[in-house]
Amino acid sequence: MKILMGGKWCEASDGRRRNVINPSTGEAIDSVPLATAEDVENSLKAADAGKTVMRGLSSYQRYQMLKRSSELIWENQTELAALLARENGKPLRQTSEEIQCTAYIFEGFAEEAKRIIGEVIPMDAQPGNERHFSYTVRQPIGVVAAIVPFNYPVELFAHKAAPALAAGNALIVKPPEACPLTLLRIAELMLAAGVPADGFQMITGPGSVVGEALASSPVVDLITITASTRTGQRVSELAAQTIKRVTMELGGNDVSVVFADADLEKAAEAVVLGRLARGNGQICCAVKRVLIQEEVREQFTQLLLRRASQLTVGDALDPATDVGPLIHETAAKEVEEIVNRTIAQGARVLLGASRNGNFYSPTVLSAVTREMAVFREEVFGPVVPLIGFRTEAEALQLANDSAYGLQAGIFTRDISRAIDFAMRLQAGGVVVNWTGALRAANLPFGGVKLSGKGREGIHHTIEEMTELKSVIFHNVFPSA
Repeated sequence: MKILMGGKWCEASDGRRRNVINPSTGEAIDSVPLATAEDVENSLKAADAGKTVMRGLSSYQRYQMLKRSSELIWENQTELAALLARENGKPLRQTSEEIQCTAYIFEGFAEEAKRIIGEVIPMDAQPGNERHFSYTVRQPIGVVAAIVPFNYPVELFAHKAAPALAAGNALIVKPPEACPLTLLRIAELMLAAGVPADGFQMITGPGSVVGEALASSPVVDLITITASTRTGQRVSELAAQTIKRVTMELGGNDVSVVFADADLEKAAEAVVLGRLARGNGQICCAVKRVLIQEEVREQFTQLLLRRASQLTVGDALDPATDVGPLIHETAAKEVEEIVNRTIAQGARVLLGASRNGNFYSPTVLSAVTREMAVFREEVFGPVVPLIGFRTEAEALQLANDSAYGLQAGIFTRDISRAIDFAMRLQAGGVVVNWTGALRAANLPFGGVKLSGKGREGIHHTIEEMTELKSVIFHNVFPSA
């Protein structure tokens, strides 16, 4: 496949390409160009010109192209899901769900394109302004650059690309290096749906070339990124040079708190799904720390182990697979290293803790304390650390003892406790009686602390990707 630049499918200027590898088998699926600095500069010039084209589209035209994009994604969902499973490693059932979710997101933002509204603000709220009239409008910010991660590349692309286009912006997308193929195929469908070629670029290549150029370019008005906290910090540093707007969803070390009065069966099911059996454990808002009240610690642990031990690890295209490979062997080795460090610090292995190439077995660790590696650091793989607590105050202190704050989960039958505890948790979102690894397109999603800034969600992303302008008419009303 090729990169999309200036309305054409192109090779890199120096002809270099990189193979895309199936993490389940190690086989090459296809190859993509490795864009050069020259290629990025050309795409930026095209986007700079394309923002005028995009700004000139009516809201109905933007609605039409996004609605048709959604329809084409639906029509091609079987092909897209299989391609995504091959290049990403998530089980086919999950990639099918991701493609369907993507179609819904495009449809939602298609409708939102018709709802970008301003408001009339009364000027007589301040003495002396009684004869003035004012209103606000939202206008495209200009050029949006989207940096997409590997773990949920299609869904997270939709959360960035659809609102950028709905708001009338030009768009440049950097797909993930490890799995860009499905996004390139969707780009073909979007062009067929009527997205103007001048307003949409997709450039494959390393972050050190493409990502850094986009983050530092004065042509880009907003950069939206889902990535590790380290990458987010680098992008922020570069973006600050041109004072561009940045929205970031970064790493997480998300907590789930299981109180003694919880439905323990449901809590165990939620932890398995939210940590081990979704995305192969590679989800920013996955359950990464499980706090259990001591009275039910042993009972919950046994329920969790029973469910976790039934998971099937295998090829992403095998219908029986629950947990596929990590994105590449380096990622699996990183999980192995942090688990081994935690074991050396005194944690006990109840299940798993073994690597086979790209695969890392579903793992449950007990006797974990706050000083251990898996408590302090984000683990991007299928690993569940169990930590005990006695009182609600202790649980809150443990939960908030993290540099991250993306999503959290609470399990309790006490509605008052749930409301109060949710208010005091330091997180961008809290889910009661289910896993925190839950995201709905129409809800604002994002984190606090090192988990990022800004929010994604239908309506909320549109606000991030538009500029608010006030228009004031002086002395238009007659004097009293």
